[in-house]
Amino acid sequence: MTKADIGLIGLAVMGENLVLNMESHGFTVAVYNRTTAKVDEFVNGRGKDKKFVGCHSIEQLVQSLATPRKVMLMVKAGEVVDHFIDLLVPHLEKGDIIIDGGNSLYTDSDRRVKSLAAKGLLFVGTGVSGGEEGALKGPSIMPGGNPAAWEAVKPIFQGISAKVQPGDQPCCDWVGDGGAGHYVKMVHNGIEYGDMQLISEAYFIMKHYLGLNNQELQDVFTEWNKGELNSYLIEITSDIFGKKEDGEYVVDTILDSAGQKGTGKWTAMNALDLGVPTTLIGESVFARCLSSLKDERVKAAKILPGPNASESYKHFQGDKKQFIEYVKQALFASKLVSYAQGFTMMKAAAKEYGWKLNYGAIALLWRGGCIIRSTFLGKIKEAFDHDANLDNLLTDCWFTEKLQEAQTGWRQVASVSLLTGIPTPAFTSALSYYDGYRCPTLSANLLQAQRDYFGAHTYEKLNGKKGEFFHTNWTGRGGNTHSTTYNA
Repeated sequence: MTKADIGLIGLAVMGENLVLNMESHGFTVAVYNRTTAKVDEFVNGRGKDKKFVGCHSIEQLVQSLATPRKVMLMVKAGEVVDHFIDLLVPHLEKGDIIIDGGNSLYTDSDRRVKSLAAKGLLFVGTGVSGGEEGALKGPSIMPGGNPAAWEAVKPIFQGISAKVQPGDQPCCDWVGDGGAGHYVKMVHNGIEYGDMQLISEAYFIMKHYLGLNNQELQDVFTEWNKGELNSYLIEITSDIFGKKEDGEYVVDTILDSAGQKGTGKWTAMNALDLGVPTTLIGESVFARCLSSLKDERVKAAKILPGPNASESYKHFQGDKKQFIEYVKQALFASKLVSYAQGFTMMKAAAKEYGWKLNYGAIALLWRGGCIIRSTFLGKIKEAFDHDANLDNLLTDCWFTEKLQEAQTGWRQVASVSLLTGIPTPAFTSALSYYDGYRCPTLSANLLQAQRDYFGAHTYEKLNGKKGEFFHTNWTGRGGNTHSTTYNA
C-alpha cells in the first residue's frame, strides 16, 4: 500500500479545501475528522476517486503516512490543538512533524515548538490566508517553528500556495523560528481588519454624504479595482454591492453588528505590549466592538445631539465625482498607514523575540492568495530592498510621494466626516497618526510635567542628555524624593 505524503486532521471548510488542493498537486493525503462520518462523506463525495486515505482513528492516520510523518491540524485554536497534539505524540517517532495551520496565538506556537522538540518531534505553526477559495486554489502560507522541519514540508506548502508573476513565485517561504509564522499571520489579520474598516467607511461616507445607491457604489469600486487600489477586498466589495436575493440588495438586509474571531484583538493587544502605535488596527477592532452595541446605539440616536449622518446627503451641493476622488485618496493613504504600522510592529516584535524576519519577503508572501493581497505590496519589497533597516515605510520615497498626492482628499474626507457626524474612526486615526509621526514636537512635554507634578515620575530635558532624568518640586512642599523611571 502506498503511504500518504501528509495527513490532515479537521475536515471543515479550510481543511477540506486544502486537502483537495494538495491532491490536485499530486500529493496523497490521509484525512481524519473527530466526527468520522465526515471522513466517509468526504471520501465518497468531493474526494471520490482521488488520492485520499480515509482514516477513522489517529493511530490509523499515523500508520498511513510515509516517514518522516507530517500531520497538519486544521482545528479550532487553543485547547483543541493541544488535545490533538497529545493524541498524536504517542504514535509518532523522532523526526516526525506536527503542523498547526489554524489561527493560533503565536505564544502557543512558541510553546509547542519547545515542548515537542524535547520529545524529538518537530513543530510548524503556519498561517494560512485566503479563505475557502484560497485554500482550494492557492493560499498565502506563512510557516514558522522548528527550522529543521522546513525542507520536509516545503515541497507541499510551496506546491499548493498561490503563485505570482514573474516566474510563478510561490506565496510561501519560511518566516522564522518559534511563533514567527503565526505572528506574521496575526499581523496580516490585523491589517485585514484595518482594510475592511477603511473600505466600510468609504462606502458609508459615499452612501450618506453623496447619496450613492448600490449600483453607483458597485461602479465606483469596480473602477477603483482597476488602479492603485486594486486588491481582493476591493474586488469582492464590488461584487457585494451587486448581489440581490428576492429582488433586494443583500447588503441592505445585513445587521450592522460585526463579529470577530480574535486575531485583530491579539494584534492590538500585542502592539500595546510592544509600545508600538498600531492605531488604525486598534480603532478597527474597537469599531467592531461599537457596532455590536446595536440596541444601545438605537437608543442613543434618539437622545444624543449632533448632525444627522443618514441625511447629510440632502445638503451636499458639490461635485460628486470630485468627492469620490477624495474618498479614493483617503482610502489609499490610510491603507498605506495601516501597512506601515503593521510592518513597524513586526520589526519591534523581531527585536523583542529574537526573530530574523525578512520584511520584503513577507510582503511578497501576501501578493497572492491572501485576503489583503494588493498591487502595492511589491512597493513594500522595493522599500526594504533599498533600506533593510527602514524605521517606517512612510519615509520611503514612494510612500512619501503617494501620501503627498493624497493629502487634499484625505483631509477633506476627514473634515467632512467630523462636520457631518459620519463616523470614520479608521480614516481619522490614520491621519492623526500620520500628522503625529511627522510632527517634530508633540504635547508630551506637558504630559511629562503632569506626571512629575502628581507622581514625581521625572522627565528628560529637551536639550539634555538622553537618559538623564530630572524632578521638579512643583509645589515647594514635595521635597527631592522621586520615583524610579521605567516603561511599562
